[in-house]
Amino acid sequence: MDIHSRVSGLPGIQLKTYLFLSTFLAVLLAGASFPGLPIQNNAVPEEKLAIFGGNTLLPIASPLDPEPQIVRSLPVVVTAYSSTVWQTDDTPFITAAGTRVRDGIVANNLLPFGTKVRMPEIYGDKIFVVEDRMNSRKGYYHVDIWFPSYEEAKNFGAERTYIEILEN
Repeated sequence: MDIHSRVSGLPGIQLKTYLFLSTFLAVLLAGASFPGLPIQNNAVPEEKLAIFGGNTLLPIASPLDPEPQIVRSLPVVVTAYSSTVWQTDDTPFITAAGTRVRDGIVANNLLPFGTKVRMPEIYGDKIFVVEDRMNSRKGYYHVDIWFPSYEEAKNFGAERTYIEILEN
């Protein structure tokens, strides 16, 4: 094979350049340092690499997000809401945080946006994110879970339980 032939699937890249770049990347990911390059040791997170197809390095799945730690538990009343105009404001599909409603969104007046919580007695290990607010009359110790339909929200009803506030 001619060293100057083009790499299949990579227009404009010659095989010589491709081999140099792939070798450089493989050595870099292995943690080697090069004289004259300001690369710190441990600049690449430690993870295992697998060789795929004889020449491609792919990361082996590793938990980048470690198990969330419980910061605090609070007793709360849990209710449900849906995206109906009479249950929300004039933008029923947009949360108070400016995101679109989706499964796993909760409303609460105490916790900052982005706070992750669990309700183990009701949902086990499912993690919810605070991205919405409630009417101020509901107070701080009330959590509202978003459901896609009014019927699902109504069937949920109300429960007293506790939430686990997780470290972000």
